[in-house]
Amino acid sequence: MEVKKIVPFRFANNTALCLSPEFILPEEKRPCLCDVSSMHSVPIIDLKGYDECEHGLVQKISEVSQQWGMFQVINHGVSPDLCRGVLAALLEFFQLPPEERSIFFTKDHSEPVKILNYYFNGSDQKKVAMWSETFTHPWHPTEDFKHYLPTNPPQYRDVFAAYAKEVGTLMNRLLSLMSQGLGLEEGSLVRRLGANPNFYSHANYYPPCPEPELTMGLNEHNDITALTILQLNGVPGLQVEYDGKWVPVDPVPDAFVIIVADQIQVLSNGRYKSPAHRAVTNRWLSRLSLAMFYAPNDEVVIGPMEELTDEELPPIYRNYRHKEYMEEFYRQQGKRRRVKEAFEL
Repeated sequence: MEVKKIVPFRFANNTALCLSPEFILPEEKRPCLCDVSSMHSVPIIDLKGYDECEHGLVQKISEVSQQWGMFQVINHGVSPDLCRGVLAALLEFFQLPPEERSIFFTKDHSEPVKILNYYFNGSDQKKVAMWSETFTHPWHPTEDFKHYLPTNPPQYRDVFAAYAKEVGTLMNRLLSLMSQGLGLEEGSLVRRLGANPNFYSHANYYPPCPEPELTMGLNEHNDITALTILQLNGVPGLQVEYDGKWVPVDPVPDAFVIIVADQIQVLSNGRYKSPAHRAVTNRWLSRLSLAMFYAPNDEVVIGPMEELTDEELPPIYRNYRHKEYMEEFYRQQGKRRRVKEAFEL
């Protein structure tokens, strides 16, 4: 996808786009952009190449889910035209005047449709803003959710609905393959994640930053959901922690980045890994990503699956309602969240 420079960006919350002190991280929390590993690269899996050999695909996805918790997939079945179309609609949305986007700005996390700005709290409790803006709203692979979506850009609703349907098909296939990779039946993870899952998206926009080494697009974190399908616009910036080092995720044309999230790490009793990852900025190009999340609803009880525990492999985590997990998530707001660790036995 061709990357183009865009018109000057302004945050929806009226914060000026300049490197003021509110964006500058404490020295020990800065990204140290020169200290990344070139020894490793995030695995890439060609889903089409395994159509006649599903067993080999199960084994490969199981291996990378255990070792990395993150991998890229190509030939995934989602239309390239839809992928480009949804990113184009999102870019138009972020280029709308801030007063038009500001109608979605809120500090109420219970609102299903909102613009968010993330912060990091330093040791002195000083809040440092991330160099990004996030637009979040629900999605669903089969049900109508268009009423949640903005009417401007005019194509946003139709293209996102079509995209969600195809991403939902891919999500189900991945969960099936991951279930088999644990030695379970195809639908095991979907069943344990419960009926009426929560589907929501985060579109993250990172404008160019004059001094990327002083700030962060999105701080180090683990995804708290079950599974994430992430699309990038071709501009580097995503990094994943592997073997104690930060590894850049090189964008691959027409690929998705797949991220194992906390709930699957717990269900798998730690066999699958929910990796720490972050987003850094750059001086010259805007960066755009779209994360499609699959999460249990509040009432679902999550814990290590009984089939994966025994006397030799006892449960690592206790059972909890997902609502309890989210309460712990918000309790740790502003810090480097380590939510699943709070549920370890």
